[in-house]
Amino acid sequence: MNIFLTDGDSRSALAVTRSLGSKGHRIFVGSEQANSLASSSKYCHENLAYPSPRDDPEAFTEFLIHYVKEKRIDVLLPMTDVSLLLVSRHRNLFPAQCSIPIPSDEAIHAAADKNNVLELARSVGMSVPGSYNIESYDSIESAIDSCGLNYPVVIKPTRSRIRSQNGWIFTHVEYADDHQQLSHKLKALDPLAYPVVLQERVVGTGAGAFYCYNKGVCVAKFAHARIREKPPSGGVSVVRESRLVDPTVDKYSQALLSKLNWHGVAMVELKIDQSDGSAYLMEINGRFWGSLQLAIDAGVDFPDILINMDKESSIYEDQKPYKIGVKSRWFWGDVDLLLLYLLKSERSLNLPQNHPGRLRAIMSILKPYTQNQYFEILRLSDIGPWLYESRKWIKTNFKI
Repeated sequence: MNIFLTDGDSRSALAVTRSLGSKGHRIFVGSEQANSLASSSKYCHENLAYPSPRDDPEAFTEFLIHYVKEKRIDVLLPMTDVSLLLVSRHRNLFPAQCSIPIPSDEAIHAAADKNNVLELARSVGMSVPGSYNIESYDSIESAIDSCGLNYPVVIKPTRSRIRSQNGWIFTHVEYADDHQQLSHKLKALDPLAYPVVLQERVVGTGAGAFYCYNKGVCVAKFAHARIREKPPSGGVSVVRESRLVDPTVDKYSQALLSKLNWHGVAMVELKIDQSDGSAYLMEINGRFWGSLQLAIDAGVDFPDILINMDKESSIYEDQKPYKIGVKSRWFWGDVDLLLLYLLKSERSLNLPQNHPGRLRAIMSILKPYTQNQYFEILRLSDIGPWLYESRKWIKTNFKI
């Protein structure tokens, strides 16, 4: 099959390229520059540059439709939130023979709205952190006075990607330790970022439950635990380990995705409270996740399952057990984390209460190898992406 991936500089795009390219599919990789992480793989058949989906979404969409027709693409896989939203919005304009295995536009937007996801979680009996919704920029002060939450407070715009007249606004999670800091950070947000959800911080371990759904039916699942995150206060995982899917987490996650009549892949992000072991819902991501390579290494080949389930869904009705205890390390992400520990104060790092301490964290990063560990990008059988990422990291950090 001819398979086109957007956002070639994402680590998930590399994982998909390696998975499907190694099975004989022809992989076409697009990004805003012709060269990218995924296009550096020996499994990339053709790479290309397209207009920026963030700065010129109309040109991006038109280019994509034309390219899919010209190259007779069989499967189109948007790899990041912006591309997913644009492809979903214009899916009827793509050729009928091109499969786009993503959720409905309604389900994508419902999952992208963090406030809506919290309401869905409550409706199925799932734990959610203490929360308060601020509807608009104009109601900041009154909301702070009446929210009744304990500090530290987590600040979450309800949408990670927001379309504006000047392109896309990218939001991210922040933390506030007191009233004054909360007020300052809320006022610094773009008014379009509202509504914003305030949440009490859950101290514990980040975890993810990962799924592939075929028209509302779960056909594959996987779970991992985050061993190290960048930044350490909570962020992208740089070391993670495959685990069994917790039965309670699985029950609620599947209830959520079934309510959304999900189709395609999804990540349900959770935080396990260290005090009582409760699993708290953080968010749902409706696309391939950054740590996808771990699932593949452990035995759950989500890309292969996704592109084949429409024609051969019965193959995946009974998922084979995957390997538990497999670790995946994103080397340059781990180096970034090391630099944070070395160069920033503990206060600015905003370390959680259960953190093992700066010195112990540094020593764990400096340990070159642990049992059952794979390097996410570095593969001797496909060295190109490692060289590409290494050059890019050096240029970025040393301004070469």
